[in-house]
Amino acid sequence: MVSSKKLTQLCVTFWVAVLFCRSVQSHLQVGFYRNSCRRAESIVRGAVRDALRQDRGTGGFDYDVQAGRRDGIVSLASETYSNLPPPTFNVDQLTRRFSEKGFTQEEMVTLSGAHTIGNSNCRSFTYRLYNFSGTNSQDPSLDSKYAASLRKSCPQDSTDPNLEVPMDTRTPTIIDVNYYKDILANRGLFSSDQILLTNPATASEVKSNARSPSGWKKKFAAAMVKMGQIEVLTGNKGEIRANCRVINS
Repeated sequence: MVSSKKLTQLCVTFWVAVLFCRSVQSHLQVGFYRNSCRRAESIVRGAVRDALRQDRGTGGFDYDVQAGRRDGIVSLASETYSNLPPPTFNVDQLTRRFSEKGFTQEEMVTLSGAHTIGNSNCRSFTYRLYNFSGTNSQDPSLDSKYAASLRKSCPQDSTDPNLEVPMDTRTPTIIDVNYYKDILANRGLFSSDQILLTNPATASEVKSNARSPSGWKKKFAAAMVKMGQIEVLTGNKGEIRANCRVINS
């Protein structure tokens, strides 16, 4: 995944390119800066290309991203808890949470495929490994060999808050459909992953995505573009930060 330092460098590169360019649009669109700041997107493209050369573990597949969003002046970490679904949600809860943001159940399953890359802290799933639902045993929906491997990585008596494991057991640094194949093999890391097989509609989507990498990528790209339109600031709202990490003084 992209390091914090690289992410900051990319962010700064982009805003240096557009900070002094007058925006003439008030909505998101592909090629937003084509007229107002012609070099902006090519500069960002070059910076991303350089970053990918340095770390092949970053990047994924290509799709057009709409530009034109501005930064807010308030950002509260506490607000994430009321917007992001926890790893314990069932299908109905997941569907409802995504619906609140305008997504269908199919898009919810599609976006869940983002768990194909990255790691998770052990504290997000150890409840499935030890005394699940008061049974003094593991979650029965979890593959036993996988559970044994997770217990080795996440001991019950560990006090280390930084222990983590890959969310995708097969290709944790590649964006692909192995997340769905893991679920079909009862190797979904979170119960909110594995629970997708308990509902006929979501189970059908899991199977379909596992069979069709190109189909899933197309749906995932469309859903990501849609996600990028949620509650964005455009036009004269918000600000363009000189430093991505802090609001302008």
